[in-house]
Amino acid sequence: MTKRALITGITGMVGSHLLDYLLKHTDWEIHGMLRWRSPLDNISGHLDDINAGGSIKLHYADLRDTMAIQNCVQAARPDYVFHLAAQSYPQTSFTAPLDTLDTNIQGTERLLGALRRFSPEAIIHVCASSEVFGRVPREKLPINEECTFHPASPYAISKVGTDLVGRYYAEAYNMCVMTTRMFTHTGPRRGDVFAESTFAKQIAMIERNKLPPVVKVGNLDSLRTWADVRDAVRAYHMLVTINPTPGAYYNIGGQHTCTVRAMLDTLIGQSTCANIRVEVDPERLRPIDADLQVPDTTKFRTHTGWRPEIPFETTMRDLLEYWRERVSRNESFLSR
Repeated sequence: MTKRALITGITGMVGSHLLDYLLKHTDWEIHGMLRWRSPLDNISGHLDDINAGGSIKLHYADLRDTMAIQNCVQAARPDYVFHLAAQSYPQTSFTAPLDTLDTNIQGTERLLGALRRFSPEAIIHVCASSEVFGRVPREKLPINEECTFHPASPYAISKVGTDLVGRYYAEAYNMCVMTTRMFTHTGPRRGDVFAESTFAKQIAMIERNKLPPVVKVGNLDSLRTWADVRDAVRAYHMLVTINPTPGAYYNIGGQHTCTVRAMLDTLIGQSTCANIRVEVDPERLRPIDADLQVPDTTKFRTHTGWRPEIPFETTMRDLLEYWRERVSRNESFLSR
């Protein structure tokens, strides 16, 4: 019997890459949850299959709508669940904290409650975030799973709740729920509210003479370990298929560590334009920042054998190429 997978947030960067991966590497029927207003750009290559009633089924629901979530889960009856949907922008969470907390914490509760009712045997991946660790002292690097939570934004606080709700369902109801804290991951389709993506977008616009040769930035001193989104979705597939362990929680991340400044230097070095300047924009600075995000991924790598495969420079090149293509296709693009 064909297995069914449910991806919440299927139109996002990670959800759409996971869809691509599962279609290529499994014979599963894929169910995707999305909001009615979600743009379909990231899954546009699959619209013919969707419209023809093929192996991809879409369900419209919002994490704040209990009935819609229940209808989605009841229709999908998934064997595997990848809960990726969230209000995922840390900067936005400072101006919309209640929406962020409701969407991410109570939304996870609504989804897991529906799964408990309609698909209690499903293998479930709840995606938390490395942001739960927040402001970590340098002496505690690299960050392992037992590091104390010290969230540095309403978004990070919401992901602490997401993390704990997932583990609660595993322990209280004997459901196979596993939680991941994925560290910085990026690549094509990354939203332009994130640093590396807005940098790449600005550079692409500069190359097309749509902006003066100035990249506007926030905090460049934050230290990050970078992973490619395509390595991330491969990890998520391995998580649910290689000895899934109820209640387990894992740090996942890449192996290239550098500051945001060095990441920007890489992107500028790949540009066709010379003499690009950098200018700090106060609007891009967070009130507080998780400035040391370096993971210890030993636990997950030991459990699954997963390793990052895509080099950092390739990830940055592909991200820049993604924005070059978008900018060239859209003459009305605005800067961010």
